[in-house]
Amino acid sequence: MADLPSPLTTYPLPGYKRLCFLKNIITRPNIIVGDYTYYDDFEDVRNFERNVRYHFDFTGDKLIIGKFGMIASGAQFIMNGANHLTEGVSAYPFAIFGGDWAGAMEGKSYPQKGDTVIGHDVWIGHHAVIMPGVQVGDGAIIGSYAVVTKDVPPYAIVGGNPAQVLRRRFAPAVIERLLALRWWDWPLEKISRNVQALTGTDPQALEGF
Repeated sequence: MADLPSPLTTYPLPGYKRLCFLKNIITRPNIIVGDYTYYDDFEDVRNFERNVRYHFDFTGDKLIIGKFGMIASGAQFIMNGANHLTEGVSAYPFAIFGGDWAGAMEGKSYPQKGDTVIGHDVWIGHHAVIMPGVQVGDGAIIGSYAVVTKDVPPYAIVGGNPAQVLRRRFAPAVIERLLALRWWDWPLEKISRNVQALTGTDPQALEGF
């Protein structure tokens, strides 16, 4: 019988509860996480949902994270509930305080940038911040303390504030082929056969490349 980790295991490293398969601790229906994505926290993995900020039910936005992701301690996701008016004379949220200010937003709406989507096989570094509505492509790497304000291409490495593309992990033709292969959707047995290639530096060693 194959010796494979179960995606339903909350703590996949025996005796170590600082790392979890993230989907198993999520309580909010508007956070969706794929199999084998893990979160590592210096204190308590339950901090993850606390680090998804301004995520109010009434905004309707989702945080969607793919499979086989790697999320370091302190990574934060700022959601659409943090948005204020930017085109108005004032950015102050008068309406939320009611009374004579209750009608301040009649005929207006706060900025809504849509769902935040993190692709498959994405590594998000320590204390990185992902802003509302950002789309992070498959295979990307987000550097520690990066502030990601715009979409990140697949297999790009980004860093800084605001985050900028530092380099691509592979040549464009290789990236195109990896995106088509979608190894994260392979059966676990096929992934197991390819773990040496997946951790190697030659993508062409992968089955079907």
